[in-house]
Amino acid sequence: MGTESAVYAAEASDKNDLLDRVLPASIGDYVELIKAHTIAGINYRFASRQLLLLGAMLDFSDITNRRVANGFLQELLHIPLDHELDEHDNEVVIGDGINLGGDKDWAAAVAELTRRVHSAPGEFEEVVLLVVEELARPCRERTADFMQWLHCLAVISLLLEHAQSFRWMHGKAIEPTEVLHSVLLPGAKHVHFDVQRAAIRCLGLFGLLERRPSEDLVKQLRSSFVKGPSSITVMASKALIDLGLWHAPNIVDKAMNQDLSSQLQDHKINLSDIKFSIGSEDLEIELLDLLYAGLEKHNSGDSDDGDEHETVQTVLGEGFAKILLLSKKFPSIPTLSNPLLLAKLINLYFCSENKQLERLKQCLSVFFEHYPSLSLNHKKCLSKVFMPVMRSLWPGINGNATGSSFMVSNMRKRATQASRFMVQMMQAPLYYEETAPANENDNENHNDSAEPSSVYESGEEGLAIRIAAEVASFHPKKTASEKAYVSALCKTLFLLHFRPTEQEAVKLMRQLLNRVTLLAEKELLKELKQMAERLRGLDKSPDLKLSSDEVQRILGKLDLDITLDEDESMEVLPTPAPKSTRATRTRRRAKEVEESSSDEELLQSVVPTHPIVTSTRSQRASKTAALSKMTVKSTIKIDEYDDEEDEEEDADSQSEVTSDDDDSDV
Repeated sequence: MGTESAVYAAEASDKNDLLDRVLPASIGDYVELIKAHTIAGINYRFASRQLLLLGAMLDFSDITNRRVANGFLQELLHIPLDHELDEHDNEVVIGDGINLGGDKDWAAAVAELTRRVHSAPGEFEEVVLLVVEELARPCRERTADFMQWLHCLAVISLLLEHAQSFRWMHGKAIEPTEVLHSVLLPGAKHVHFDVQRAAIRCLGLFGLLERRPSEDLVKQLRSSFVKGPSSITVMASKALIDLGLWHAPNIVDKAMNQDLSSQLQDHKINLSDIKFSIGSEDLEIELLDLLYAGLEKHNSGDSDDGDEHETVQTVLGEGFAKILLLSKKFPSIPTLSNPLLLAKLINLYFCSENKQLERLKQCLSVFFEHYPSLSLNHKKCLSKVFMPVMRSLWPGINGNATGSSFMVSNMRKRATQASRFMVQMMQAPLYYEETAPANENDNENHNDSAEPSSVYESGEEGLAIRIAAEVASFHPKKTASEKAYVSALCKTLFLLHFRPTEQEAVKLMRQLLNRVTLLAEKELLKELKQMAERLRGLDKSPDLKLSSDEVQRILGKLDLDITLDEDESMEVLPTPAPKSTRATRTRRRAKEVEESSSDEELLQSVVPTHPIVTSTRSQRASKTAALSKMTVKSTIKIDEYDDEEDEEEDADSQSEVTSDDDDSDV
């Protein structure tokens, strides 16, 4: 044993000796010690909980010790929730109101000690169900107040949270179905909101233990999600998301035993097309549609409860992130809904500053770090949502609201950050060690593990084509918002790269780039030409164009609706010389100048009549010809401004005459 190990062993031995001196010698003394701390009040709750956790180290094999511990556990389970009186003498629960003792850690410690004492199969469920049956009597008879309801529901949640199956609950003091119909469902309709919250939480736990969620349970959760206030909606959201992740969303929908519609399946990816209005008559929609509608309804992020972290947006956003990460496990989820959910999460991540969404943004930052690297299908989904997200974030596009110049500037910065963020996710490498096949026989089951040579929908090529098609869809005459939008898209285009293996995408991009250069601003033409040169260098047959069928096939895979002419060139047209902004000076018609006979003879002697005979002119003849031309031009120029100079001289002479007259008068 090394020196460091010896030090650690000695330290552990000292702590064990200290623990042996502190702990009571018998189970009875141990129980009395915990009772003393429990009676001392809530300030000693931490010490009491630590003593309960130490009970896992004790031996309860002796019948006497087990009987003593069981009596103590019965007392713990029968202790009502702590409460106090407000200024109106109303009872207010101390703690969370849904766990035993008002604390999740305390309830877990009690459950762990109970399982330690009653370790035989089914014994834990039997002991707790005896307490549940006793506490449920006044609730079933509708004579219990809300404190008794909360106490009963807290014990039920302890049982459901730590039970492994309903198999050990059948034939006991109270059946699971009786607990559902006589306590949980009535509790979810109680007038007191705290009772509703506790009952809905128990319904969610109850549904996780069922092989298939029951119809009454699912309908009650959906009704509470729609009609309840924010605190109830938060709890129902958690329950519905947990059921969807555990059983799969389509199984939860089948529990309704009716035909449900899905707007997410019927629409293409367009955020502005999805419209929901939750009401009592709008329950005949699928689970994902219902949750998405709730996210739209609570888009402001406001919450009427005191917990700023438990908002509807936070719960639903985290739930959608889990669904997208585990999309491979839910093949029943329509593929059209994944891009829509992802676009919504990106919008939430780049929304305006909201303190209530800080927890959600932290969760989404971890989600975005791993999502694009898990699968090529995730990158394909990300490529689809790029343009809808940009349209929804950019001010003045698609009817988006604008405001002051400061607000517009901030909105544009936020949209630009979102575009660069999505490009970075597209360029993130895959987790090959997680998706690569273990052997050759698994290649068929892991087709998305390696980058295919012809799949550009999930690469940067597909995203570049989508952006170029978006720019090409604009009219040459654009508004200020549209000009800024197109410029931002072009700058994003420069960040993308093409692979030499994607020849079809390269050729199509060359055709689209020709249109982009006609619609882009002048300051971007240099970068666009450089990009066109790079694409031409990647093109193995730069003079060969794609056929119209090939173009339509590629655009169809990318869900793009744009028409390209077959005779459209793949070469970027040269930029015309910019027109001078200097105002042209109006000039009068030049006077005809009669050249002297000597000048004519000079010109005739300089310019040869037969250029074949005289191939070059002498240096002296060239100088003479140049001087004669300069003389002619200067003559014309002088004549052009003769009239102006005459007018100026007349004005000067007139002013001199006027001044002389004034002097004579003086």
